[in-house]
Amino acid sequence: MAKYRDNLPLSRGGTFLTDGGMETSLIFKQGIDLPEFASFPLLDSQDGRAALTRYYENFLKLARDRNLGFVLDTATWRASREWGAKLGYDEAALAELNRKAVALIARLRQAWEKPSVPLVLNGVIGPRGDGYKSGKMAWREARDFHAFQAAIFAGTEADMISAVTMNTIAEATGIALAARDVSMPCVVAFTVETDGRLVGGETLQQAIESVEEATDGSPLYYMINCAHPVHFDGVLAGKGAWLSRVHGIRANASAKSHAELDESTELDEGDIADLAQRYRSLGRTMPNLRIFGGCCGTDHHHVAAICEACLPAPAH
Repeated sequence: MAKYRDNLPLSRGGTFLTDGGMETSLIFKQGIDLPEFASFPLLDSQDGRAALTRYYENFLKLARDRNLGFVLDTATWRASREWGAKLGYDEAALAELNRKAVALIARLRQAWEKPSVPLVLNGVIGPRGDGYKSGKMAWREARDFHAFQAAIFAGTEADMISAVTMNTIAEATGIALAARDVSMPCVVAFTVETDGRLVGGETLQQAIESVEEATDGSPLYYMINCAHPVHFDGVLAGKGAWLSRVHGIRANASAKSHAELDESTELDEGDIADLAQRYRSLGRTMPNLRIFGGCCGTDHHHVAAICEACLPAPAH
């Protein structure tokens, strides 16, 4: 059974870390080939699971050393039916890998959790298509499509679900409703272009308010991921109920546009110190920012720098 599903530590306050750019770290730091930019096939082999474990443990050490909570994401961002089919997995095999993804992080929780470091198991659902290009699904279609992963996670030890790298309101709404259908807490993380808007031109305010209205406010909170702070910090300066619902940032290391990153053949780790200071600045303007992590191009070094800039060192 899920340990925290009905009483999430995230709902009780506190500060939490997440990991960084899983796929970019595995490709560029561990030298692992990930066809279709998908990490879930690694769950199918002992070597793959070992690589994922090494990746996670770099971040878990940070959380333990600083007595911070941690949101442990499954390696399932592309473990949906259409991406799975492209990689040769039928629905039964894909369902089993989603379950293995939760089992892996459940073992990590058993090894790393302590009372001051709650570890929340998070089932990750990514976009049906390319996270950098606008999809065309209506919310009902998105709800039906993503019900596959939502139902799987509901039958595991996962405590919650996150819709990650969402670039359309309809798909974010559909996943939030699919999670609600199976009584799973859900988080929605939007990504934006260099102008701070979704790829279709909607503002973050419009996106969050639209999902809130369509779902009766069912998401636990919202996040921004897979964009650099220079792209969105200007749209977060202000007030409003929508802004108070943004609790987390998982930024890219690079300030390049999504189009530029799509063409990149080398890892752009960005300016780590500058990124950390940008998180610090966001913390001054965002009343409920308390979940800190990274996305493409970041690893545990980036998250460590963010901790140094934003969070007080633990007492010894």
